[in-house]
Amino acid sequence: MNKALLAQAANEARGLAMDAVHKCSSGHLGLPLGSAEIGAVLFGQALQCDPADPKWLNRDRFILSAGHGSMFIYSWLHLSGYEVSIDDVANFRVLHSITPGHPEFHETPGVESTTGPLGQGVGNAVGYALSGKMAAAKYNTAEHKIIDNHVIALAGDGCLQEGVAREAVAFAAHNKLDNLILIFDSNDVTLDAMAKVTQSEDTQALYTALGWDAVTIDGHDLDAVLGAIEAAKKNDNGKPTIIIAKTIIGKGIPEVAGTAKGHGEGGAKFVDAAKKGLGIPEGTHFYVSDEVKAYFADLKAKRAAMHGEWNNVFLAWSAANPGLAKELDAARNGSLCADELLKAIPEFPAEGKAATRNSGGEILNHLAKAVPNLITGSADLFGSTKNYIKDGGDFSAETPTGRNIWFGIREHAMGAICNGIAYDGLFLASGATFLVFADYCRPSIRIAALAKLPVTYIFTHDSVGVGEDGPTHQPVETVSGLRVIPNLDVIRPGDAEEAAAAFAAAFSRADGPTLLALSRQDLPHQGVASAATRREGTLKGGYILVKESAALEAIVIATGSEVQWAVEGAKGKPGVRVVSMPCMERFDRQSAEYRESVLPTACAKRVAIEAGVSGLWWKYVGTQGQIIGIDRFGMSAPGNTVFKELGITAEAVAAALG
Repeated sequence: MNKALLAQAANEARGLAMDAVHKCSSGHLGLPLGSAEIGAVLFGQALQCDPADPKWLNRDRFILSAGHGSMFIYSWLHLSGYEVSIDDVANFRVLHSITPGHPEFHETPGVESTTGPLGQGVGNAVGYALSGKMAAAKYNTAEHKIIDNHVIALAGDGCLQEGVAREAVAFAAHNKLDNLILIFDSNDVTLDAMAKVTQSEDTQALYTALGWDAVTIDGHDLDAVLGAIEAAKKNDNGKPTIIIAKTIIGKGIPEVAGTAKGHGEGGAKFVDAAKKGLGIPEGTHFYVSDEVKAYFADLKAKRAAMHGEWNNVFLAWSAANPGLAKELDAARNGSLCADELLKAIPEFPAEGKAATRNSGGEILNHLAKAVPNLITGSADLFGSTKNYIKDGGDFSAETPTGRNIWFGIREHAMGAICNGIAYDGLFLASGATFLVFADYCRPSIRIAALAKLPVTYIFTHDSVGVGEDGPTHQPVETVSGLRVIPNLDVIRPGDAEEAAAAFAAAFSRADGPTLLALSRQDLPHQGVASAATRREGTLKGGYILVKESAALEAIVIATGSEVQWAVEGAKGKPGVRVVSMPCMERFDRQSAEYRESVLPTACAKRVAIEAGVSGLWWKYVGTQGQIIGIDRFGMSAPGNTVFKELGITAEAVAAALG
């Protein structure tokens, strides 16, 4: 390690951060300045990566969990040769730049996850590590090891205080993810004050007790940083590693260094003097010396050569294992087709009843046979959510090829870990819990939608039909609350055939997450329409389930368990059309012609029914329509009793139709 050169690079990275934050009068200087030596060691020595191919399969994954310190990663991506130019650095936080305020997946080469909400990156790193363990067990052979990378996350006090991180690190230790390295930028400062105001735990003792290897170092000592990372990489004892790096926040700007004022842009007004103190030529902006450029250019070439050597191993592995190679290529580059997935799901009987959570369990198992990289997990509720893959095995350190993940009672971590798996792109991740607990993982769901991650949420017990557990477990507001998240598809199927299409839609979607809201109680199979009609209609989000047999007079729109009452309430009324609307978002994406064919504007008499808050349904029923909903919390009683008490019945539909 060329310590003198990397120390110089660290100071020049500090200068880039200072200039960028000063230029836009916005941003966070604390971490980029305080962790500069960590960046120098990682990007200048320790990371297994190839800037010319940011998605190289066997790269180390680096996640900046403390995403507010985004100038840290932008500076080092630029210096180490990723496609982040000095102009990109200078355009920090400028509209449409690839250097936004917080790192965003898809936006910047080398950014592995969207990190803004604190703690999300820690959960993402755990997901990446889990994916890496699964992939290594699945694809490595005795003759060829193609996956032996590590996942490294840089986090601060804010990340580790968040509940999502606490859940995730416990999961990581229990599952012995020793390919995970967490670097804690321990500068004893949070945004408002010194950290001692809000925390007093012994971090090393805490993580040791959880089952981690923990070491405390001087985060400005290049040798100490490199030694800790190299030791962690050699670790195969079943313990993830936390490196507690003691640093000085805002190091390089004496006026704010080591204080809460150093967290944000408070030091920006002192940057001219600070840069001079760091040895950066006076009057320069966004300066990188020729020596630093030459060092990283040489390192980039060495990393490309290392990647080339790995390519030779990969080619030999591919030739020796054509089946695995085809499967891996499909997992990384293939896209699933909903119509093809539906072929793997047998039709259900035209008559009878089944809870859509039970139908969903059958459907998932059919799909698991057809899609080998499909995995699932549950927040201690497999017995209720029914999403267990039979014969799939349980993921653990002893059985890393297991396809069922036991998350424990950690819904928020489940969401962030599934996001990490989805970022890695090797497995199709799904997680399950009761719908009412969606708010525990809502921040992770929101990030999945923002980052366009193909995560599937299998959330059951979707309405007041939960019954006796009462209003605490009856998600009257939850479905609508989730529907307002941009780019999240919420599908609430009304029977088993709609559920089949819902699962096919979810696992074939490549540009965002899908949430399946499934019933606890039995729902009748809607044999009033063919299985093909129900499946095709669900893929479109909404469709005509029962077509009027006379001149169209009224339309009833329903979703989920309320479809049965719409059908029943419309019986004997030949001029009434019943529309099933399992997914508003998919329906709204259809052509204007299709939407008009289902909900013709000429028919103003409309009734919508859903066992939940009514607000979102007005866009379909119009000002002359009527909504049968529940704009209050539920009650504790048998499910059918609750439905009747709250007016969610076929009789209410019939009365509204007149």
